[in-house]
Amino acid sequence: MFATHDRTQALSRRRRIFAWAFYDWANSAYAVAVLTTFFPLFFQQHWASGLSDTERTYHLGMANTLASLFVVLLAPVLGAIADQGGLRRRFLLSFAVLGMAMTGALYAIGEGQWMMAAGVFMLATIGFMGSNVFYDALLAEVASDAEADRVSSLGYALGYLGGGLLFAALVWMAASPSSFGLADREQAVRLSFLIVAIWWALFTIPLILYVREPRAGHTRGLGSITGGFAQLADTFREVRRLRPVFLFLLAYWLYIDGVDTIIRMAVDYGLTLKFDTASILTALLVTQFVGFPAAIVFGRIGERIGARQGILVGLGIYMLVTLWAGFMRSVWEFYLLAVVIGLVQGGVQALSRSLYLRLIPRARAAEFFGFYNMLGKFAVVLGPFMVGWVGRETGSARIGIMTILVFFILGGWLLTRVDAGGRNAQAGNVNVSGKGGDSR
Repeated sequence: MFATHDRTQALSRRRRIFAWAFYDWANSAYAVAVLTTFFPLFFQQHWASGLSDTERTYHLGMANTLASLFVVLLAPVLGAIADQGGLRRRFLLSFAVLGMAMTGALYAIGEGQWMMAAGVFMLATIGFMGSNVFYDALLAEVASDAEADRVSSLGYALGYLGGGLLFAALVWMAASPSSFGLADREQAVRLSFLIVAIWWALFTIPLILYVREPRAGHTRGLGSITGGFAQLADTFREVRRLRPVFLFLLAYWLYIDGVDTIIRMAVDYGLTLKFDTASILTALLVTQFVGFPAAIVFGRIGERIGARQGILVGLGIYMLVTLWAGFMRSVWEFYLLAVVIGLVQGGVQALSRSLYLRLIPRARAAEFFGFYNMLGKFAVVLGPFMVGWVGRETGSARIGIMTILVFFILGGWLLTRVDAGGRNAQAGNVNVSGKGGDSR
C-alpha cells in the first residue's frame, strides 16, 4: 500500500513539473516568433516602412524599453502581494491573458500604423514578461533545491523545442503562403500573430490543471495588499543585508542585459547589415533547435560544476560572440553565431534562475523573483536603448551592438564575487550546496 502511495506521489510530482515546464513551451512561441522575429521584421518592412533605418531601430528599442519599464515598476509590488495572498498562479494567468489578447490583436493593425503597432506590442510584451515573474516564482512550488538546475533547464529546453517547432511552421507559411491557401506573405505574417496567441493559450492549460499553489496561511483581500507593501519594504532592507542575493542581483542586472538585448535586436541588426530575410529566419531557427539539447546539458553542467561556474562559461562565450558580431561581414558568420548563441543562451538563463532560487527564502519566492525580474527587465530598459541610441549617434549599427560587451564584462566580474554556497540562514533557511543539495 505504501509503495502504491509513493508511486502515486511520484507520478503527481512529475506531472506537476512537466505542467509547469510546458508553460515555457507555450509562451516561448511569443518570444521567438513575435518578440524576436516577426514583430521587428514586420515593423521595419510594413508598419514603419516610411521611417529611416536608424529611426525604426530607435522606435523599436523604445517600445521594448517602455514595456520593460512598466514591469520593472510593478514586479516587486505584485510579487509581494502574490506571496501574501497565495496569488502567484492567478497573477501569472492574468498577465498571460493580456499577452495572448494583445498578440492576437496585432493581426488587425494596418500598414503604416507604426504607433498603434508599437503600443499593442508593448501591452503584449508586458503580458509576456509579467507572467514570467510568477512563472519563475512557481519553480519553488514544483522543485526542490536538488532538482532546481534540472527542472529550470527542462523549462527552457521545452521552450526552445516548442517555440522552434511553431516558428519553423510559421516561417514555412511566410515563405510559401500559397501552400496554406493564403494570398501573400503579408497575410501569412499577420496570421502568425493570431496562431501564436492560440498556441500560447492552448499549452497553458496543463499549468492551469496541475500546478497548484498552497493557500493555507495566506492573507486574503485588502490584507494581502497592505501586507504585500509591508513585506516589500522589509525585503528592500533584507536584500541589502543578504550580500550574496544583493551581489547576484547586481550581476544579473548587468549580464542579462546583453543576453536579452541580443535576443531582441538580432533581427534588426541583421537587416541593417543587409542580410536577406530568409537567412535571418534560418539563423533564428538554428538557435532554437540547438538551444533545446544545450539547455538540458547546461542543467547537468550546473549539477556537476555549480550553477555560478556554468553561467561564467556562458558569459565568456557571449563576450566572444559580441566581439565577432561587431566585425562580421558574411551571412555564414551570422549562421555560426546563431549556433554558438543557441549553445549558451538557455543555459545562462536556466542556471541564473536556479542559482537565485537557492539564495532566497522559498516562502517569499514571488517577491524575490519580482526583484529578479525587475532588474532583468530594467537591464532591457538600457540595452535596446543603448544599441539604438549609440547606433543613431555614431551612424554605425556595429558600434551600437558593441556596447553590449560592457554589460557582460561587468556582470561576469560581479558574479565572481557572489558566495554561491547556498541560502542565507538568517533568511530563515539552512545552507545548501552550491551544486544542489536539498534544503528541506
